[in-house]
Amino acid sequence: MALVNPFLQVKNLTRSVGDRMLFSDVNFGIAEGQHVGLIAKNGTGKTTLLNIIAGKDSPDEGSVVYRKDLCVGYLEQLPDYPMHMTVREACHWHLNLASMDVDKALEYEIRSNQILTKLKIFDQDQLLSELSGGQLKRVALANVLTIEPDFLILDEPTNHLDLEMIEWLEKYLSRSSMTLLMVTHDRYFLDRVCSVILEIDDERLYTYRGNYAYYLEKRQERIEAQTAQTARAQNLYRTELDWMRRMPQARGHKARYREEAFYELEKVAKQRMEEKRMRLQLKSSYIGSKIFEAEYVSKRYGDLTILKDFYYNFSRYEKMGIVGANGTGKSTFVKMLLGLERPDDGRFVVGETVRFGYFSQEGMNFNQQMKVIDAIRRQAEYVDLGGGRHLTAMQFLQHFMFTPEQQQNYIYKLSGGEQRRLYLCQVLMSNPNFLVLDEPTNDLDILTLQILEEYLADFRGCVIVVSHDRYFMDKVVDHLLVFSGNGEVKDFPGNYTQYREWESLQPRPDTTARCETNIEKAKPRLNEVKRRLTFKERHEYEQLGRDIDALEAEKAAIVNALSDGSLSVDEITEKSKRLPQLEVELDTKSERWLELSEWA
Repeated sequence: MALVNPFLQVKNLTRSVGDRMLFSDVNFGIAEGQHVGLIAKNGTGKTTLLNIIAGKDSPDEGSVVYRKDLCVGYLEQLPDYPMHMTVREACHWHLNLASMDVDKALEYEIRSNQILTKLKIFDQDQLLSELSGGQLKRVALANVLTIEPDFLILDEPTNHLDLEMIEWLEKYLSRSSMTLLMVTHDRYFLDRVCSVILEIDDERLYTYRGNYAYYLEKRQERIEAQTAQTARAQNLYRTELDWMRRMPQARGHKARYREEAFYELEKVAKQRMEEKRMRLQLKSSYIGSKIFEAEYVSKRYGDLTILKDFYYNFSRYEKMGIVGANGTGKSTFVKMLLGLERPDDGRFVVGETVRFGYFSQEGMNFNQQMKVIDAIRRQAEYVDLGGGRHLTAMQFLQHFMFTPEQQQNYIYKLSGGEQRRLYLCQVLMSNPNFLVLDEPTNDLDILTLQILEEYLADFRGCVIVVSHDRYFMDKVVDHLLVFSGNGEVKDFPGNYTQYREWESLQPRPDTTARCETNIEKAKPRLNEVKRRLTFKERHEYEQLGRDIDALEAEKAAIVNALSDGSLSVDEITEKSKRLPQLEVELDTKSERWLELSEWA
């Protein structure tokens, strides 16, 4: 089907790395306004494909054609900026503000300031060389969003964002008219932002015209159809193989035709369907009833308080999630539990039978000249399944999608995501009874995350997960520690979605002072000329103020009604549906009011 108003046409694209084919004869188009997600296993060429489309790499064969005069923005997985720049200079790197008219330059400055504030980058005079990798990624994200390109390419945009930033970006992009192509492992983000899913599987590209939920349904139908086709081919293959063995060497034309058809049939019959994977239920080492107790722990870094007199007694088989904004102390808490950091006051008392397995953000440290299988065998030759059954290191790696051929490869040949998957296998292969996973979803593909979720669901031990992946948290944990900053930690009995639903019902604090502060921060440096609101904008500004007051009043009324217990079931359902709609309307109108207030 031909696209209406295509922005991008990819034709017959083929790319290999060494002797490894990534994708072959790929064809697709993206129309104006479409939001497209790209899914594939690690190491199958997602980032390579994005680099080719963005013009930073070239294919072996094929072409990439854009509509004429399009502005294209690209958020790379590892942004590359001159480190002597400041944050402000980086956000203006691809633009010439001096050549813009005053109104347009002011608009750009305001938008840049607002987006940087949303992404919690406050010091625009700070050098890029002083930023962490996560902060640099956020500056790069602010850069491409501020430009507002016609076509925006995003490679893992949610990496290094906390939950509040992810939810803001999700709303921002879902409402945006920009044409999008993105790679992300965040399945809620993918489901809510994208309306088309592209999947690279076995060197081929498949298109699903729907969101992530639609993709899952149709992909399963495709797999079942392929499985049935393979089964039919295998039955026919056995018959044809018997004919090939009995056929005399001097064949006629019809025999040669049948022989050629046999080899094509053989390819189909020998296809491996990795989706036949069985759930992996390992027997973890024994863990006693005493797990750990945090006895009035306090931790500070200068004026920053991480924990203050924190007490917690961890239960057997508990699966806890830790959430909170960046910098609130989540990873520090984990390191204190593991003995890698010392508390200022108090202590962690860990049970004698506890055997930690720690998957850290920065813990990947391989000998790149080692073979994949040898890196796992250093942990153990096999894992215990119970009942006298064992799983060898090779079988364990196959479960996590390392083929026998890949297992004999050297580690340096693996992609970054494949090395993260290997690191995960190393941690799990050590047979821990208490898993501590710090941002395990970064750089892992969706299929690996599904395998890990199944593994954790069956895991007979304790789990702590620090993650910004809402879908993963909902699948894995049964309650949360919520780090709110300044040493404040809440214990919530539920998963992340349940927590957000509960939080949305709480009364909102007065935001007037905060709005005034944000407006002051958002004032542009180009303040020599201050434009004024037009008559139409002045009317809009005043109407927005009235609308926001009305929406706040409606929300307060709904919250009070839901709290007093007097509503019927139907009324509760109706008002619960209205609350999220109110939040979206309030966010939209408040952002526009804030923008207009700059010129009021």
